[in-house]
Amino acid sequence: MGRLLFLVSLTLLVTIQVVQPPIFVCAATKGKNFITVLSIDGGGIRGIIPGTLLAFLESKLQEVDGRNARIIDYFDVVAGTSTGGLITTMLTAPNRDNRPLYAAKDISNFYMEHCPHIFPANRRNSFVHRIFNLFGGPKYDGNYLRLLLESILGKLTMKQTLTHTVIPAFDIKRLQPIIFTTVDARANVSKNVLLSDICLSTSAAPTFFPVHYFETRDAQGRIRTFDMIDGGVAANNPTQMAITHISKEIMRGKFQYEEMETIDSKKMLVLSLGTGIGKHQGYNAASASKWGLLGWVYNNGQTPILDVYNDASADMVDIHVSTMFQTLRSEKNYLRIQEDNLIGDATSMDIATTKNMQTLVQIGNNLLKKPVSRVNLETGQYEPVQGEGTNEEALIRFAKLLSQEKKLRYTN
Repeated sequence: MGRLLFLVSLTLLVTIQVVQPPIFVCAATKGKNFITVLSIDGGGIRGIIPGTLLAFLESKLQEVDGRNARIIDYFDVVAGTSTGGLITTMLTAPNRDNRPLYAAKDISNFYMEHCPHIFPANRRNSFVHRIFNLFGGPKYDGNYLRLLLESILGKLTMKQTLTHTVIPAFDIKRLQPIIFTTVDARANVSKNVLLSDICLSTSAAPTFFPVHYFETRDAQGRIRTFDMIDGGVAANNPTQMAITHISKEIMRGKFQYEEMETIDSKKMLVLSLGTGIGKHQGYNAASASKWGLLGWVYNNGQTPILDVYNDASADMVDIHVSTMFQTLRSEKNYLRIQEDNLIGDATSMDIATTKNMQTLVQIGNNLLKKPVSRVNLETGQYEPVQGEGTNEEALIRFAKLLSQEKKLRYTN
């Protein structure tokens, strides 16, 4: 009997260790209320802001479902760009127990510990390094980040993520975005990329880090090359990309939700977290009219062209997704939390001083107390929505809905 129990236990252990998430299995059968999506913007050091919000959400899920509850237990798809891609990987990559490498509460501490080495002050403040950055290479060599990710993630690949993961980057050789997904990784060996390579790709912001190059091989042994930069140049806010990914899988017949044949916002719960943007009037026509190529790339310590691209693409995605949900009167199913009044060092993507990082944590906590807001197309500013309470109350409501959805799925 003892030998039999040992063999059964060993079989179960092996099964647990190799389990992979089937293609959208949680929403592939009847008896489900929602498709659930989490999206996290890019923004460098400002990833601390969504990290703080996720820690709050996870704490509320744990109040309902126990201290072992994790973000990935509740979302069908998690998408992230640049620093959001790093957070996405932290939440979805498996440890030896097939649970997430990091709890949400550990994200801010991770940034606090490692970002001063990722963004060293001597590279940021030295006059010599500033001149070199303008004419001779990126501001940071990226070595610390590369070694850190390789040591944490090891040989883990995209197909091993604990829920369906979507992370964009941009291939400068092909001049096209490359979207790394769990679905593609399991279907095509050449797309089953090391998570460390994906993280280095999506966070290789131009002027900040070097272009990241790596290779994969297909089933026939042919080499595929990647010359990658930050996913933010294509989708700094990856919310629409995540929804489009789901829509594609529906069309391919891989994602069936009762009678749903196309995306229906009434059947979706989408949480989209920004990393904050600078207070409006950061630049003006009078000064920008005098800028040449160098002025747009680098101006008084800022990178105007990157700010413009990132903020514009993020807001356009927010407007598009918000309109889609409002059209079907399901706006409460889409929660976008964004701070649009950052000032001083908090607007930077790389000022990794203790003071600034603590400020970013406080900004995240303050966001919880602010009213739920939506971007106004005319003004470009976020305006409070009457009758929807604070972001804290909205996240608590989301936590209850996510918990109910999880219980419903296990029941069925």
